This record gives sequence, C-alpha cells and structure tokens, in this order.
Amino acid sequence: MSTLRRRPLLALSLLLLAGIMLSIFLGRYPHPGFISPRTLLEDRMAQQLVLRLRLPRILMACLLGMSLAAAGTVLQMIFRNPLVEPGFLGVSQGAAFGAAFSIIFLKAAPLLIQLSAALFACLGLAFSYFLARHIRYGGWTLRLVLAGIAVSAIFSSGVGLLKYVADPLTELPEITFWMLGALWGITWNDIWVTLPVVTVALTIIILMRWRLNLLSLNEATAISLGISPTRERLILLVAAVVATASVVSLAGVVGWVGLIVPHLARRLLGADAQHSLPGSVLLGGLFTLLCDNVARTALPGEIPLGVLTSLIGAGIFIVLMLKVEPTTR
Repeated sequence: MSTLRRRPLLALSLLLLAGIMLSIFLGRYPHPGFISPRTLLEDRMAQQLVLRLRLPRILMACLLGMSLAAAGTVLQMIFRNPLVEPGFLGVSQGAAFGAAFSIIFLKAAPLLIQLSAALFACLGLAFSYFLARHIRYGGWTLRLVLAGIAVSAIFSSGVGLLKYVADPLTELPEITFWMLGALWGITWNDIWVTLPVVTVALTIIILMRWRLNLLSLNEATAISLGISPTRERLILLVAAVVATASVVSLAGVVGWVGLIVPHLARRLLGADAQHSLPGSVLLGGLFTLLCDNVARTALPGEIPLGVLTSLIGAGIFIVLMLKVEPTTR
C-alpha cells in the first residue's frame, strides 16, 4: 500500500481513537455534557458509570458502524450498484423480523436472538437476489432495487404484525427498540456475544478485500482472471450478512450507515477496495460513534440512534448528489 494511501487510513485510525477517548468523558455526570479527567480519577461512581455503562456502549457503536459500513461496501461492489446497502436488500428488515419473532415466540436469550436475526437476514438477501434474477424487465440495478424494496416491505409488514400481537407491556417495547435503533441498553455481556462474530466476519472481509475488485467485474472477466466468482461471492455475502445481523440484533435498525459511508470512503481513498474497504470500516466506526455521542448528549432525553444516522446520512447523500462532477465531452 502506497504512502499516499496509508496516510488517510492512519488519520482515520487516529481520529477513531481520539473519538473513543473523547466519548468516555462525554455525558451528564456530574455536570451536563462532560466528566473531567480529575473527576474520573477520584470519583468511584464516575468510574463505575464509565466502565459498566459508557464503555460498552462506545465499543458497540464502533462495532455497529464498522459492520454496516463493511457490509455496504461488499454489497455495492458485488452487485455493482452504488445504491445498495443492507437495508435496501431486506437484510436489516429481515434481521429485525427474526429478532422480533424470537422475542415473542421463543422468549430468547441474546445469543438465540442473534442467531434468529442472522437466519432471517440471510433469507432476506437470498430472497432479494432470487427475485431480482426472475424479474423480466429492466437492467440488473433496477431489478435488484425493486426486489429489495419488495422484500423489505414484506419483512416490515411481518414486523408490524408481530408488534400487533406482542404484549404491550413487555414485548412491544423491545420490538419498537429495533425499529428506532439505539444503544442505551448495551452491556458487557452484549459485547462478549457480538465481538467474536463481528471480528471473524470483518477479518474475512478485510482479508478478501482485493478479491472484491475482481468480483465487481462481469462474470466472464472474473473467471478469466482465475477466481471462482460464485464461491467467493457467497463467502463475502455471508460474512457481510452475519456481521450486519449480529449488530442489528442488539442495536436495532440503524439506517444509511451502510449506504453513505462507502461513498465517503471511495471519495477519500479511491475505488480500489484494497484501500476503500479498510477506510470504510474506520469511517463507519467514527461516524456511528459521533452520531451516538450526539444522541445521548444533545437533548435531556436520548435521541434514537437510527433517527440521527438517517437524518445526517440523508443530508450527506443529498450534498454528494448535488455536487457536480466534471465530465468530458
């Protein structure tokens, strides 16, 4: 990797570490907005607050952003469609349906909720891909978007039905949590359950990032370059979906991270996945961490994380779309 490419990645790494350190001190104890380093060193209650509540939440925000951004990059390159993200292909909605189903009918522990969410997330992606292959009009991009919209709508309707039959005092609030997206209930147990899954999935994606460049080519070209597109595409898709389902099952449906962050990474580091994918992972963690800091400090009551990421992500997307690129005639 050239020095010119390493510098932005190093800068993003340092920014992410700085964001984590700053986030530790941000909060409403003992004064609104900030815990001083001296208070953290001397106050036992402040230490417990940071260790038991704030630190697991900060780590989960990073894992959430990294997973969604990596999954978005993988899906956009494999399907050769810059509008694709986990939420557009039924993955996020499928994971939410699986989690809601597990809550109501299985009375599940966190690990079983994750497994159920991962299963339905994979089903959502598979159904979207199957439907797109059998639509008889339009190009591949249009067919994939239409299929993803339809599958997401089916799972959204299923979640709505589950919310209707859920216990309004216990089960319904948990399901609503998924639909808004938030990190206020994250504990160390959630981190220990999620971290191994996300680590394995992201490791697979990062190690295979150079293959994404080949998989983004057409089938015949990829085969002529000596790869097995079907097998390698399947490995990357499963890793992306499992990582997404793992974090969505705990954080809820957090939109736009998987769509907008890969675009920003490509603008910063270029289209080569060798550079843009690690940049997307770092930028996703930083983006989600900053959004979560705003969510828990901007107002007296906490803002749902999914609301903020959608608002900020849509704003950035509009700016990118309105920016005129030079063209050659």
